[in-house]
Amino acid sequence: MSKKTIHAIYGDDEVTLASVKKLVAAGIVIKEIFSPFPIHGIEPVIGVKKTRLATCAFLYGITGTLLGTLMMWYMMVHDWPTIVGGKPNFKYFYNVPAFIPITFECTVFCAAHGMALTFLLRSWLLPGVSPKNPDPRTTDDKFLVEIEADDKTADKAMKIMKESGAEEVKVC
Repeated sequence: MSKKTIHAIYGDDEVTLASVKKLVAAGIVIKEIFSPFPIHGIEPVIGVKKTRLATCAFLYGITGTLLGTLMMWYMMVHDWPTIVGGKPNFKYFYNVPAFIPITFECTVFCAAHGMALTFLLRSWLLPGVSPKNPDPRTTDDKFLVEIEADDKTADKAMKIMKESGAEEVKVC
């Protein structure tokens, strides 16, 4: 049996969500959904697993905290201990309150840049790599549901899509 790729274009997110629910209830597996903005409530319907991005952000933040703390210790305590405002600099923990803003900024800096790089690498939005978007209208106002199915399932899926409000259904 040959696999067919079916694209259905929708004009509304609610219609798309209702159609996807009908498709999944009929046992049809959704390969991908392209939309100009997030469709709330669609992740559990199509079976998207919980992401580990929060763990990555935490690790990037901890890295920033540790690097910032190391930098401040080296500069202010070890390399060039200067008395500023009468505060002794021969021990790091004497100056922790003065180092809190820098620690916070280093944490946010590393977490934000790490997450941006993770997003770009994870979604393959790299220089010279074109995005895998089958229809450019999905970046403006249309929603696309992509399905890979065999001949028997393809006919059933196309019928469900047309009945549930798809503006266009085509086999690629």
